[in-house]
This record gives sequence, C-alpha cells and structure tokens, in this order.
Amino acid sequence: MAEPLKILGRCFLGLAAQGVVCLPLMAAGHLDMQPDMQPDMQPGQLKSLSLEQLGEVEITTVSKQPEEVWQTPAAVSVVTADDIRRSGATSIPELLRLVPGVEVARSQSGEWAVGIRGFNSGFSKDLLVLIDGRSVYTPLFEGVYWDVQDLVLEDIERIEVIRGPGGTIWGPNAVNGVINIITKKAADTQGVMVDFTGGGAVDRFAGSVRVGLHPLPNLQLRLFAKGFTRGPEANPGTDQYDAWHQARGGFRADWQPTSRDSLTASAMAYSSRNGDQNTIGEFYPPSQLVVDGQQVATGGDVVLRWDHKLAGDSGFYVEGYFDRTNRATSQFTETRNTIDVDVIDHIANLPRQDIVVGAGLRESPSHLVQTQATVNFSPNKINNYVYSLFMQDSFKIVPDRLTLTLGSKFVDDMYSGWGIQPTAQILWHPKNTTTLWASVARALRTPGRLDRDLSLLGDVTPSGPAGPIFLNVEGNPNFVPEVLIGWSAGVRQLLWRKVYVDVAAFHNQYDNIESYGGPASLFTFPTTPYPYEQINIQFGNGLRGVSDGLEIAPDWKPVSWFEMRGNFSHVHVALHSKVGYDQASYATSVEGSSPHREASVQGIFTVAHGLEIVPDYRFVSALPAESIPSYQTADARISYLIKEHLDVAVNGRNLVQARHDEIQGDNSNVVGIKREVFGGLAWKW
Repeated sequence: MAEPLKILGRCFLGLAAQGVVCLPLMAAGHLDMQPDMQPDMQPGQLKSLSLEQLGEVEITTVSKQPEEVWQTPAAVSVVTADDIRRSGATSIPELLRLVPGVEVARSQSGEWAVGIRGFNSGFSKDLLVLIDGRSVYTPLFEGVYWDVQDLVLEDIERIEVIRGPGGTIWGPNAVNGVINIITKKAADTQGVMVDFTGGGAVDRFAGSVRVGLHPLPNLQLRLFAKGFTRGPEANPGTDQYDAWHQARGGFRADWQPTSRDSLTASAMAYSSRNGDQNTIGEFYPPSQLVVDGQQVATGGDVVLRWDHKLAGDSGFYVEGYFDRTNRATSQFTETRNTIDVDVIDHIANLPRQDIVVGAGLRESPSHLVQTQATVNFSPNKINNYVYSLFMQDSFKIVPDRLTLTLGSKFVDDMYSGWGIQPTAQILWHPKNTTTLWASVARALRTPGRLDRDLSLLGDVTPSGPAGPIFLNVEGNPNFVPEVLIGWSAGVRQLLWRKVYVDVAAFHNQYDNIESYGGPASLFTFPTTPYPYEQINIQFGNGLRGVSDGLEIAPDWKPVSWFEMRGNFSHVHVALHSKVGYDQASYATSVEGSSPHREASVQGIFTVAHGLEIVPDYRFVSALPAESIPSYQTADARISYLIKEHLDVAVNGRNLVQARHDEIQGDNSNVVGIKREVFGGLAWKW
C-alpha cells in the first residue's frame, strides 16, 4: 500500500506534457537606492563595490521599507544584477541556486522543484514568490507555476531572498521563505538592448529586445519582448515530451509628477506551450487513461503603484495589480483572475520608533473545466479571497546600535478564517561591520483547493486479484492551516576588509503538516465485463515535527580583480505522526525529498581589457525518498566586453558529467539533466 501511494505522490497532477494521470507532488516592494548612500554609484557598477559597501546596499523585502543589509534582523541574501549576468543562467530558478539554503532541482526541461530549508516541492507551497510586489502564488495547486515565471533577466535589478518565516509582512504561505524579484526602473534601462543565447542541447535559442525611452523629463518608459525554444532533457524512453517554447512582451512606465510623488505602471503578457503529441487511450471502468498531450499556458498582468513621500523618511504607497492566467492541460483547463490592492504607511519621524502599517485585499475567482473524468476540483467556480492587516514597530533602544522589532499580520481567507502571524526580532550592531540578530515568528500555510476541493481518480496498478486497482484521493473539508514556529539567529561580520561572512542557524517547529488523513479503505466492484478495486483516501493534517539547520556564506575579495564566494547549508527534518494518524511512510518521504547538505564555490576573475571568467562548482547530497544519489557538477562562463557595447560569452553548464539526476519528475520518471555549452551575445547602445 505505501509504495503505490509514494509513487503517485511524486507526480504533478496532469501538469506535465506527458499528462499521465497521477497524484501531485507532496512534500514587493521596489529597490530604492538612496542618493546620499552611494552618490557616485551607477547602474551596473555593483561589481566595483567593496564588501563593506555591499553590506550597505538597501533591501525592501524584510520590512517593505528600504533598510541596509547590516540593519536587517533576518537571514537575507541578495542576487544583484551583476550576479545575474555572471551566472550565465537562462531562467529564474537557476538564479536561485546562487543563494545558500535554497534548494533547486530541475525535474525536466521546463519544471523545477524549489524549496528553502527543506520541504522541497514542484510548486514551492511553503514559499511566497513575488515579482515587483505581485504574488505569483496560485490557490489551485497552492504554489508557483515556475515554468511561466520569466523576465528579461537583464532587466532584473536584484532578487532578495528571505530564508525563514515572513508571514508578518507578507501574509499566508511565507512559511519557509520569501523570494522577491525586483526589476529595474525604466530610467536605468534607457537605450536599446538586444541579446540572444543559443546552440545548447537544451537552451537552443533565447532572445530578447528592450527599448528604453525618455519622452518627458519626468517620464521614463521601457518596452520589451522575449522568446525562447528549449529542447528536452535526457528522457527515459524515446518520448521527448518536455521540449517547450514561450514568448512574452510588455512595458514599464515611471512618472514623477512632483518631487514627492512617483507612479509606476507595468504590464506583461505571455504564451507558453510544451509537449508535442496528443493521444488518448481508454480502458476499463471507472477510467484508465494514458494521455500524452500538450500543455498550453497564457496570461498577463497589469501593476499600478503610487509612492508618496512625507516629512523625513515617512511616506506611503498604494499598489494594485490584475493578473489573469489560463492553463489548459490534458485533464482540465483553468481560467483565474486575481485582483489585489495593498496600502502601506511608513511613520519614520518619531524619536525612537519606526512604524509600518498596512492592509491588503485579494480576490481571485477561477473557473475550472474538467476535460477527462479523472481529476476535478469541486466546485468548478470559486473565489479564493484573502483580507489582511499588519503592523510592525521597530524600537530603537540604542539608536543605530540596538533595535527591537515587534509586529503581526492578521489574515482572513475563505478556508481558514482569521489567523495571526506575529514576530519578534532583535538586532545588535555593535560596530559598523558587525551585526548579530535573532528572531522568533509564527507563520501559516493556509489550505488551498488541492487540500480541500480535489477529487482524483488514478490507477495504482493495471491488475490485482479482482481486476485493476484505482486510487481515489479527495480533498478534506476539515483541512486546517499548517503552522510554523520558527527560531532563527545569525551574525554578519567583515574581517580585515577582505572577508565577509554571513552565518544563520534555525530551529523550526511544524504542526498540522499535510499528509494522508488516515487508513485507506479498499472497495471491490464486481462490474462486468471488467471488475475493479478502488482505494479511497483523504488528505489530512497528520504530521508534526522539527527542522534544524545552519547556513554559511563567506565572501573573499583579496584583490580588486578576483573574488571567491561560497555557501554551505545543512538541514535536518524530523517528522512523526500526530495522535490518531499512522503516517510514518509519508513522513519518511517528506524528510528524504530535500537534500541535507548543499555547497558551492564561485570564482570571479575580472581580467583587464573586458575579459571575465566565472567558474562555479556545486555539490548536492542525495534524496533517499527519490532514489536520487548525491551529485556534483560545475558551470563556467567566459565573457568579453567590447567597447562597453557588445558582450560576447560562452557558457558551459553541468560540465562534470554528460548527465545527472536531480529529482523525480512526472510519473516518477527521472529525467537526466544534460551537459551543454551555448553562446551568447548582448548588444547595448
């Protein structure tokens, strides 16, 4: 019994182009560089900053207001625009490999499993992912469609990653971390940029065009378009089902009508298609289907934001967005419209306090149409709403040295009602190059449609004593939020102005973790001419446990032309069944689906005359529950900048071996990730 459930539990519920019916995988802000901070820093010059200056760069994800990394009481990492360029990455998940404590595994050409501090899954259900403050979370599968989260990578200003709970600021599902992707202002992308990469075994072609305009002194505009074609990875058998292509385009406009006001409007639309066949076979009641069809995803979004400055550093902003997604799989189609409005007020002119308050409203109606009688979400039409309030107060016990921060988020959603997510943080900054911090927080992973509304009928095996055996998995109307109490502490230290070290440790206590709801029931149906058996089971909150870990990220810059960066992370997850549940096998599968250890080392050689060489080594430990062995691999990028206008590059990826396995994908297949070498050109003028 445990093995069929484990096998079905590794699949993506019909989202693969392969499309075989199976159970799903279990397991905003803007950058505002202050003009008085680095008055002579220009876009694209982050590589010239000293290690101390990098600690002074401001981030916004932790508090929704700009603050220096030195003054941040959380485990935070920043992937800068130069990091992105040097990485040679062609997708956002690949960029996240640069961050300690972030687990990224590619399951096929267009699908990734991304996690922070364990609990890795294909939909990243314990993470909150934002693009310029717009949440890309989908309530249907309680997570992120990574295949359609794409941008012109050159237009990303930075990626801020908070490792640990962020529910007080961002609300539900910011349990194990927050990933905030922040794009550049239109003023920083003036002129014309054309780039493309291609020639690889998987990255066959990707190209983008960007035009930056300045129609008025106080108005900047950016127009862009991007498309790519990617080949399949090393699939088992001969069906190369994971080839895919995508196209998108959009704009951003920034307007400053007064010295105190700024308005931003952006829009983007995309179309994506993967898979290359469409065949259906039908056998036996109630249903046994083999579906090999395309998956089509289209959508777009519009984001509006108004920032208003008040006296001192006080101010407020209002941000709203509309997002539409259409996803047609071989078993169902879903159309979802999301409307979100957030208001944030920052009170910074008090003697020893810094207060941030806010409110948010999100309505997300969807319409699902079942196309095969195997998987369904009932009701087919529903509105997933979330209302929220939050307040955070930072008390300056000793100005610029010792700060205590208290806050809480209050959230009301359609499945759980009101929930509270408080936090307490303390930061000690004894000198300019030393920071010590600690925090405790409560975060919630609220139920979604998968937990509550799913109805899935899949085959376990084609034959049994009384005929074929089918598994009927149902959502649980009594599913309650998963709860995390997270304890974290860390230190940042600059040594001899040559070595920067960031260390964080954590202890997380989890309750009400998703599992199956109890013992399965077996029923026999002596139908003619084909009798069959059916196993019925529900989801439930059957697990609880802890995770402990350590993350170390050193950075050594002995000379101006050479830098070496490393990171190491260790996490141990221990889960057990709650009283009344027997989920030991399920607990083992969750514990063994994320690597316990990861390590990487990157060298950056900035040679004279525009030549740059960036080798990158990576080690990832085994996934016992996936039967995936540990692996080590290496990437490299060699680039040459010609007269500051033309950047020519050669990128090598996964160079250690011809292929390696990272995680099980759809239908429990293990798709080998290929070695490849591809070129790139970027022209700016």
